[in-house]
Parts: sequence; C-alpha cells; structure tokens
Amino acid sequence: MYSKDTVADLLNLEVDQLQEIAHTSWNARALHAIRKCRTKALGGHLDWCRECNKLHLQFNSCRNRHCPTCQGHKQHQWIAARTKELLAVPYFHVVFTLPDPLNYVAIRYPKVLYNILFDSVWQTLSAFGNNPKHLGAKLGMIAVLHTWGQNLQLHPHLHCIVPKGGVTKAGFWKKGKAKDDFLFSVEAMSIKYRGLFVSKLRKALPELPQSLYDELFKTVWVVYAKPPFGKPENVIEYLGRYTHKCLFQPKSIPVFQSKSIPL
Repeated sequence: MYSKDTVADLLNLEVDQLQEIAHTSWNARALHAIRKCRTKALGGHLDWCRECNKLHLQFNSCRNRHCPTCQGHKQHQWIAARTKELLAVPYFHVVFTLPDPLNYVAIRYPKVLYNILFDSVWQTLSAFGNNPKHLGAKLGMIAVLHTWGQNLQLHPHLHCIVPKGGVTKAGFWKKGKAKDDFLFSVEAMSIKYRGLFVSKLRKALPELPQSLYDELFKTVWVVYAKPPFGKPENVIEYLGRYTHKCLFQPKSIPVFQSKSIPL
C-alpha cells in the first residue's frame, strides 16, 4: 500500500533517538536538517503571486545534499545533462575500491585522497584503453564516489560507467571485443591501479609512514565489473540515485561526490 509519509515524518517519529542513530556529528546534522526542511523551524519568506494577487508564506529549505525534498529537482537536472553526454552504445559498470588501511587517511585527508582516487582510476582505464593490445582507443568515463559500504561503515569506492569501446586517433568508433565481461582484465587493472594510487599518495602526503605502504602492497586491491547495462538511459538513472537522492538508512546517511570525464 502506498504511503504519503516522507523521510522527515519518519525522522520526527524517532527524534529522541537521532543522536544514537547517527554515528558522526555530520550525520546528526544531516538528519536534523532533513527533519526540519520546509518547516517553521528554518524560518520562511513571503512570495507575491501575480495570478491571485496574494502573499504566500513559504518555509525555507534545508538545502542539505542528502535531503530528498531539496535534491529531487537537482537529480532530474543532473540526469538530463548527463543523458546528453551518452552514446548509443552498451555501457559497463566498474567499481574500484580502496583497502581498509586507507580509511584513516580518508578521514584525515579526504580531499587529497579522493582526488587521487579519481585520477588513478581514470589513468588506469586510459592506459588500458589506449594500448593497442587491449583496445587502441580513447575511453570515456562517468564516475561517482561512494564513501560508505552496505554495512554503513567507511568504505570509499568509485562507481564507474564506461562505454563498450572508444574513439581512435582517426576519429572513428572502435567497439570493444568483450561480450559479457569488462573490456580488460580486472586483475591486471587492479595491479596498475594500485601502483598509480600509491605513487600519487607518496607525492601528495610524504608524511605518511612506510608501514602503511608495506601493508598496501600486501593487500589485494579489489576491482570488479558488473554486467553491462541494457540502455544508456538506465545508466544515468542508476547514477542519479547515487548523486542526489539518497534513501534514508536506519543508522547513517552516506556521502556522495561525482565527477564526469567526457570523451
């Protein structure tokens, strides 16, 4: 049965328990912002309607990135903009993860670490794509950062949507040879990805201990590919759910960032 209850309604039912539900202070701020969105708690403003010639009281929005009330229209705008960038070809969904030893680095230096993550993933895909042995063409990528895992613990990883092929130097489209698996070996990409990431991390944060790098090279860096999407539109709708309209979780609200690299 369809319910008209909103996320804010559910949060207001458990308002006394929100501090226990939220694991961090920013989680708590997000939950309370969603709860108060477009209510008198955030104040309001008066709008003059030229049609009815009357003043209308409008309560202010919380503008929190996790609020489904605020982010709904932005999600549609983002989907429309990304749809224009799509090609009429199949797309793969590839995920690049970071091992647990980097979690404390992600907490202390999030901007540095996540920039390195985006750059390392793009350079890994580009290196394999440009190699004539694998494809010999320039790839494209749309990537979304997801900082939390399904168990609601810190687990940074990058969701990447990659077309099944690329553009050659002559400007022609070259279709990938793979059928159901990804264009390249995920095991080989994992090694390349780890090497690029560690190299960039050493340069960006030279104060990190050698023991961290010793542990990173002992760890298998997980890269995996999911089956290709049927329609390009499905790709963008999938990403839209990650970037703008988050579903409420009982103990935490994930944080997302996005970046796209066109062909």
